[in-house]
Amino acid sequence: MTRARRSPDPESDLLADGRQDAMRPLAERMRPRTLDEMVGQRRLLAPGSALRRAVESGRVHSMVLWGPPGCGKTTLALLLARYADADFRAISAVLSGLPEVRQVLAEAAQRFAEGRRTVLFVDEVHRFNKAQQDAFLPHIERGSIVFVGATTENPSFELNSALLSRCRVHVMEAVSVDDIVGALRRALDDGERGLGGQGIEVDAALLREIAGAADGDVRRALTLLEIAAELAADEGGRISEQTLLQVLADRTRRFDKGGEQFYDQISALHKSVRSSNPDAAVYWLARMLDGGCDPAYLARRLTRMAVEDIGLADPRALQMAVDAWDTYERLGSPEGDLALAQVAIYLASTAKSNAAYNAWNAARADVREHGTAEVPLHLRNAPTKLMKQLGYSKGYQYDHDSAGGIALDQTGFPDAIGERVYYEPVERGLEIKLKDKLDRLRAAREQARRSRG
Repeated sequence: MTRARRSPDPESDLLADGRQDAMRPLAERMRPRTLDEMVGQRRLLAPGSALRRAVESGRVHSMVLWGPPGCGKTTLALLLARYADADFRAISAVLSGLPEVRQVLAEAAQRFAEGRRTVLFVDEVHRFNKAQQDAFLPHIERGSIVFVGATTENPSFELNSALLSRCRVHVMEAVSVDDIVGALRRALDDGERGLGGQGIEVDAALLREIAGAADGDVRRALTLLEIAAELAADEGGRISEQTLLQVLADRTRRFDKGGEQFYDQISALHKSVRSSNPDAAVYWLARMLDGGCDPAYLARRLTRMAVEDIGLADPRALQMAVDAWDTYERLGSPEGDLALAQVAIYLASTAKSNAAYNAWNAARADVREHGTAEVPLHLRNAPTKLMKQLGYSKGYQYDHDSAGGIALDQTGFPDAIGERVYYEPVERGLEIKLKDKLDRLRAAREQARRSRG
């Protein structure tokens, strides 16, 4: 195998390194080299915080960094290795299989035997299966690696308990717009690694618009700035509003259709409806549609809310939800989106009751507990002579022939269970009237049973 020979000319090496640096993306060139250059994460890396003291002293521990894209997980892992004077190795769970993992671990074990530590950064660690995650355990225990796993998903769901028990989970937050603006200004001013010296000009309002479009992702913000600067180079170096419009034309917000953000946002939508906050409800609906959520899924969930949280306090809500679902199926986006927004606003605004939902759950619980309790004879049909002889339908009172249209002293439950009250209407919406009627009816039935007894 032919090996590349190192150039004997140091000046040529420097020129080559300079050309390589120039070819690297701006976001990579501007990657922080010290903790003080880190953008955001004030809570986690505040002066005197436990993690900061550990990093600065070089006494780093195995950890899982949980946070959204572009919040600094890779950068923090690199800084851990730098402050600890340790070798840094990175693998991606998307690109690496178990053989590569074992090879990296074997190399780390060899370095450990030689008295050198290795910070092993595993990006997208939640994509490794259980067997792959288990491969790290003995090496973490021996100390041959300082394991740093990065994930955008909730570790409680995606990582096995054995790995979590050996690591500390640090939650990293999306970077604020103000902090991203600071990172962009630093890139514009930095003549060594950034865009300083190129004469790039941009108004503060446009810089803030870039930061907002990045949606908490510093790497994305720097990439947008770099694209805008390249386009502005042909316009005298000034990033105009028209230039920025081209750059941000296809921007999208963070949204993972099967991950933590998806479930967080649908939870926020449902709870906003339940809390009678139509403004918040329509906001979360817009967020999910904007992120690419299947509108049919949202229509189904809104229908579920109409049944679970509005119920009989406003029976119109269920029909409106079904109608909105049908309207979306007929119109599609964007026209059908308005139907979903309309029903979300109505569900949040109208009276709420989970009485029917609770009644259903209570009845199911009795079914599970009492099993196949016999149907009382008086409630059974008697279409044959034999069944009549056995007492089927005997004693049944036809309610329409009774005073008031209700046979008050007739039970509807199996004898083994006895009378139950599952449905307890709330004093909201239509259920106010239902409650008044049922309270009177139940009291009359109780009195009739006592008189019969």
